[in-house]
Amino acid sequence: MEKETPKMPSKIVVIPTYNEIENINKLFDVLLDLEQTLNILIVDDNSPDGTSNAVKKRMEENPRIHLLQRAGKMGLGTAYCDGFQYAIKAGFEYIFQMDADFSHDPKDLLRFIEALNEVDIVLGSRYVTGVNVVNWPMSRLLLSYFANAYTRIITGMPVKDATGGFKGFRAKVLKQIDFSKIKSNGYAFQIEMTFRLWVKGAKIRELPIIFIDRINGVSKMSKNIVYEAAFLVWKLKLLSIFNKKAV
Repeated sequence: MEKETPKMPSKIVVIPTYNEIENINKLFDVLLDLEQTLNILIVDDNSPDGTSNAVKKRMEENPRIHLLQRAGKMGLGTAYCDGFQYAIKAGFEYIFQMDADFSHDPKDLLRFIEALNEVDIVLGSRYVTGVNVVNWPMSRLLLSYFANAYTRIITGMPVKDATGGFKGFRAKVLKQIDFSKIKSNGYAFQIEMTFRLWVKGAKIRELPIIFIDRINGVSKMSKNIVYEAAFLVWKLKLLSIFNKKAV
């Protein structure tokens, strides 16, 4: 009697977009060829450059492409929360997140998929094997590096790169999150999601990546994103001390 081939976990990558018309079709081409069962969910905040129209055109050609079109620019954190809830409801077992601008190498998803067979969360880390960032000015690099050190000291979370946006989750751990409680964006959102799951006992693994700053399009980075993250780590620390059920 022949052994049955083990069923592969269903997979989807959630990608928030705002004015990514220059990147979206190239990204589809790479991702669709990368892994034949990988689905793609674009969460578009009504991009005025026509990003969603480009996605709809590709959806007609390939059922593995999905679109959540939102009314306006509502923020990165809510985009991911909406995308995660869509993926969970659709029954996907492995859920990934990444940027649309090729600052994250799509080919790294193959390593993420393999690692998720053993852990609950995979973090693409710029700092786990030194500093692996390309095209950033020294001021931004130092800000990011020390922001992660600050986060690690305050929260106690044993993660070298808590602010990165290239991640993979098992759906079963994401189901533990009450997404209505997530109000953060940017760096703060990345910290909060990992922290909430870590406190709940999720097994985390950091994998080294090389982060290459965007070539096409405009960066969404701002001072408010930095300030939000700086205050959030104290909020999370206090919540975990006084009211763990709230985390």
